[in-house]
Amino acid sequence: MRFISWNVNGLRAVWNKGFSDFFNAIDADIFCIQETKMQEGQLDVNFDGYFKFFNSAVKKGYSGTAIFCKKEPISVNYGIGIEEHDQEGRVITLEFENFYMVNVYTPNSQRELTRLKYREHWEDDFRNYLLGLDKIKPVIVCGDMNVAHKEIDLKNPKSNRRNAGFTDEERAKMTKLLDSGFTDSFRYLYPDKENCYTWWSYMMKAREKNIGWRIDYFLVSDKIKDKIKEAKIHSEIMGSDHCPVELEIEL
Repeated sequence: MRFISWNVNGLRAVWNKGFSDFFNAIDADIFCIQETKMQEGQLDVNFDGYFKFFNSAVKKGYSGTAIFCKKEPISVNYGIGIEEHDQEGRVITLEFENFYMVNVYTPNSQRELTRLKYREHWEDDFRNYLLGLDKIKPVIVCGDMNVAHKEIDLKNPKSNRRNAGFTDEERAKMTKLLDSGFTDSFRYLYPDKENCYTWWSYMMKAREKNIGWRIDYFLVSDKIKDKIKEAKIHSEIMGSDHCPVELEIEL
């Protein structure tokens, strides 16, 4: 099966920048989107042969997630069941026969780390949510997780040490999640591969110079990590400050 995850930084904005061309060409079984920045109905988004699910933020033009899938899920869940966290449209969970598919847009700790404490609280609750699912059947979780886990995952680790997305606290939460029973699919296959990024600032020609961060992930339950076949970063695909990431897995 082929899975795609992409933070589009506004679905309406990327729609006329080749989004549908990529969507059709990649022919994914499941295509997950973060940061839709829209309410369902603001854009006619339909693809033949796909079911679609949107979770929009209460605040218009902010956050939001969506999933397109070829097979109809057994069940669909929006959010993680905690009202404090479920106002921003950050999580969609689809249940299939052999696995759960979780699409997430993790909160950003923001400049001067004004939201770091909330982010840490979110991380604990989200991890517990995933572990609850994992007790039932294997989990695949993807999305913009807003953290570069290791120094290899961003171009300039030393100068970004206390910046949002590379704080010790955020990295420790990712370590804790992985240690609790999940595998980073890209690093599972390519543990030492350098200069592989999924997000670049719009400033200073960062993408042209490949001065980036790897903050978009596919994690899988450890119990199915041996079924991972490929993990790709589609850095050639433009239209957002993030690029799509891909997982191929045999389920």
